[in-house]
Amino acid sequence: MFERCTFSSCRFNASEHESTAFVACEFRRTSFFTATLLGCKLSGSSFVECRLSPLTVRGGIWRGVALRGADLAKIDLTGVDLREADLTEADFSGATLRGCDLSYARLRNTILKDADLTGAQLDNVSLREALLLRTTLDVAGAIALAEAHGALLA
Repeated sequence: MFERCTFSSCRFNASEHESTAFVACEFRRTSFFTATLLGCKLSGSSFVECRLSPLTVRGGIWRGVALRGADLAKIDLTGVDLREADLTEADFSGATLRGCDLSYARLRNTILKDADLTGAQLDNVSLREALLLRTTLDVAGAIALAEAHGALLA
């Protein structure tokens, strides 16, 4: 358990973490190259100028995490709890976000090109602010997208 720690210019490269908690931590210019996070808790943590790819993630609670401008292209975040996350200007091109809870997440200028959001919870998420191109959505996601663009559903 790490709480309110600052990790600056650290290398978590090839490290493996299972059920590790990094709560309200700051990661600055830190590398996670080929690291593995299994069921980890990153709630309230922020990532600034970090290398997060390639990264293996299996579940976990990332509620309120700040990933502004992060490169998360092609990362599989299936089932991760990303409620209230700040994903502003992050790149999720080709990423898998299946079953993620993105409720109340900020997606301003977030790149979701070729991303898979099947089964994602999108309550109070403005998909209109995200950059979607060939993004996979299920029916609930398609409805949320239509409503974000002003559609009235009968």
